[in-house]
Amino acid sequence: MQFTQKSKEHIDACRFCWMCHHVCPIGNATGLERNTARARALGLSMVARDSIEYSDDIISNVYECSLCGGCMTDCVTGWDPVMFTKEARLGAALDGKLPDYVMKMLMNINEKGNIYGADKNENIPEINGGDILFFVGEDTRAKGCAKTAVELLKKADVKFTLLKDEPSSGYSMDFLIGAAAETKAVMENCARTLNNYKKVICYDPSDAKVMMREYKEWGIELKAEVVTFTAFVAELIEGGKLKIKKSDMVFTPQDSPLLARDLEETEPIRKALSACGEIREMLLNREHTMLAGNLIMNEYMPAVIRKVAENRWINAKNADTMILVTASPAEYLMLSETKPEGIDLMKLEEAITKCL
Repeated sequence: MQFTQKSKEHIDACRFCWMCHHVCPIGNATGLERNTARARALGLSMVARDSIEYSDDIISNVYECSLCGGCMTDCVTGWDPVMFTKEARLGAALDGKLPDYVMKMLMNINEKGNIYGADKNENIPEINGGDILFFVGEDTRAKGCAKTAVELLKKADVKFTLLKDEPSSGYSMDFLIGAAAETKAVMENCARTLNNYKKVICYDPSDAKVMMREYKEWGIELKAEVVTFTAFVAELIEGGKLKIKKSDMVFTPQDSPLLARDLEETEPIRKALSACGEIREMLLNREHTMLAGNLIMNEYMPAVIRKVAENRWINAKNADTMILVTASPAEYLMLSETKPEGIDLMKLEEAITKCL
């Protein structure tokens, strides 16, 4: 296993302290030291020094990370465990050491266009409406529904296109094997489709993250303007295209780490919800948010991801949350499976629709 010099520097610079220990959603769910950034850095440091073999156990540990970036937020020294964890996954791919469950998901992408091996979601219609593309994303097409979001855009008189056969953004490939040539090819294929439009509205934060960040870093030409669904809807409300009647409902935003940390976007969801009612924050919010679910990891460690969602509900209860609102399809699905009594769960578009 070969690490780049930059990753080696970050691995070596990590002092294996306890600064990020309490913010890891996976470590909190399992209670195992091996699932913290501290322990992962220690193991990979020995691999980088050729002190130990890049074994199946260490590779499995690398895939027990959600890449949520919580450890980076609380690391005052500025080291980046996400970077060297992704590089370690790429190394496993290049060395032909990927776990069987990862290989299965990669095969599903080739055969079905999504990691889950799911057939086309017939609940997602094809709409030919202009030079704005509403990009639903792999998770929603395989596992969820964007019907309310589609209807909300229609009510705002947005002329948009929704593709029946939508390409993968490359997010799942980036998550599983990182900066491989195969990942870039998937992204380039998607970019060719996106470049047929002036604007792309990303429903899923995961797609927005790779389009707005990885495409640029990898030199993939993207002529279309990419915006998040949250930012776009907040602008529709601010511009008066969605007529909101403020209610007495009290909302608590569940910040997606992809939005809050990767894209540094935290205010659009709050602008939209504050127009609809009152906002009550959880203790861990904005860039300090905690992950509430990951559908890719749910494929190979479902009990742990379920516990991650349950832990977030505990945070919500402690804040006396009445209605938890998320803009992440993955987090919505995991939170809906673990929802306790006494608290409502809504997608952002559902909360807005109730106040029209």
